[in-house]
Amino acid sequence: MAKMRRKKRRSSAAGEPSWLPQFPYGVVMGYNPSMHGELLDRFLDYASYDTMSDGARADEGVRPSAEGEERLLLHLKEELEALGIEAFYGEEKVLCARIRGSADAAPIGFMAHVDTADDVPGNGVRPVVHRDFVPGDIVLGDTVISLDGNPDLARYAGGTVITSSGDTLLGSDDKAGVAIMMEAARLLVQGDMPHGDVELYFTPDEETGHGVDRFPSTWGKAGIIYTVDGEEEGIVENECFNAASVYITIKGNAVHLGSARGVLRNAVTAAAYIISSLPASESPEATDGRYGYYAADNLHASIPDASFEVIIRDFDYDGLQRRIAAVESIAEAARHIYGADVSVRTAIRYRNMAEACASRPEAMSLLERAAQSIGMKLERRAIRGGTDGANLAALGIASPNIFTGGHNLHSVREWVAVEAMASSLSLVMAIIREAAV
Repeated sequence: MAKMRRKKRRSSAAGEPSWLPQFPYGVVMGYNPSMHGELLDRFLDYASYDTMSDGARADEGVRPSAEGEERLLLHLKEELEALGIEAFYGEEKVLCARIRGSADAAPIGFMAHVDTADDVPGNGVRPVVHRDFVPGDIVLGDTVISLDGNPDLARYAGGTVITSSGDTLLGSDDKAGVAIMMEAARLLVQGDMPHGDVELYFTPDEETGHGVDRFPSTWGKAGIIYTVDGEEEGIVENECFNAASVYITIKGNAVHLGSARGVLRNAVTAAAYIISSLPASESPEATDGRYGYYAADNLHASIPDASFEVIIRDFDYDGLQRRIAAVESIAEAARHIYGADVSVRTAIRYRNMAEACASRPEAMSLLERAAQSIGMKLERRAIRGGTDGANLAALGIASPNIFTGGHNLHSVREWVAVEAMASSLSLVMAIIREAAV
C-alpha cells in the first residue's frame, strides 16, 4: 500500500529551544497550531494499515494475529531507524526502541499498541478530516455523531476533528498513541532537551489481551512504562478492571424432534438457560463507575453443539473469582437440568494495575509534577477496561495510562481531535523533562 509523503517539517520559532513542542501547554508562549500537521500526517499514515486483531488466532498463539500488525510494526521500525534511534524487533513481536539520554536519570518508558478492535469493522479505515471544526452533529452517511451525545466536541471549535467514514472504527485506540510517541521520538532526537534514556514499546494484539504475553523484559531497563492508550483529554488512570473470560462448550444430542422425548439434549436451550441466568443488573449496559459485570458474547448454537464466552470484569480480584464461581455453578446446574455435556474453561485476561502503581508511587507523582509544570489539569479515573499496562503490572512495572483524546472507542462513531493528541504529546514531553530534573 502506498504511503503518504510527509509535509516539510517546520522549524521552531526564533529564540525558542528546538525541543519544545509548539502546543498550548508549557513554557512556549507562541502557540503555533500549524505544528499539528505532523501529528495529523502520522495518524493518517498509521490508520491506513489494516491491523484489526483476531482474538481466536491470538488465543491459539499466533503472534501477531493479523499480518497488517507486523507490517505497521516494521514500518515504525524503519521510521525510528531513519531518525537514528536504536530499534529492536525480535521473536516476541514487540517493537522496542531506546533514545539514549544525555542526563543522569533513571530510564522511563512509553507504550502503545498497533492493533485495532473487532467490535465493529476495523480494517479498510478511511479517515475523514474535519478542519476548522464548527460544533454540531457530524453526519457520516447513516452514522451520526451527535453533539448532544458528544459534548466534548464543543471543546475543539475551530480545531481539527478526525472521524472514520462511518462504516468502520477510526483506530485512535491506539494509533493516536502510536503517533504521539513517534512524534515525541522525533522531537527528542532533533531537539536539545536534556533527558535520560527513553524506551518506546509498540505491541500487537492488545485488544485480544495478548499484547505483552511475550514481553522482552531482558531488553528494557525502565521500571515505569506509561501506556499512551487513554481516552478524553486530561484523563489519566492508574487502576483498571481485573478481567477473565469463561468459555463454555455444550454437547447435546440431536434426534428427530418427533421422537425426542427423553432422548433429545438441546444445547441451544442449555446455553439460553446459562445466559439468561446471568444477573441483568450486572451487565455492561446496566453498570458504571466501580461496578463489575458479566457479558455473554460469541454465541454459536445448534441442537447438538453450542459455545459462547462469558466476559467477566471486576475491580476487586476476589470479586472476579466470585463471579467466575457463579458462572461455573450456573453451568453445572444446566448440566443437571438439561442432561447435556457442559464444559467450562477460564482464562484470566489481565489484573488490576493498581497494586503495581501503588508499589511505585513515583510513577504518578512524576506524571502529576509534569502536568503541573505545563499548567495542565488532570483528572484521575479508574479504567472500565484494561491496557497492556495491566499485564506489565505482573512484572512489577508501574504503568499509569495517559489520554490520547479518543472518544467512542471501538465504534463507528469514534472521533479524535488533533488538539487533544497535541496535549498528550505535551504531557509526554513534560514527563521526560521532569524525569531528568
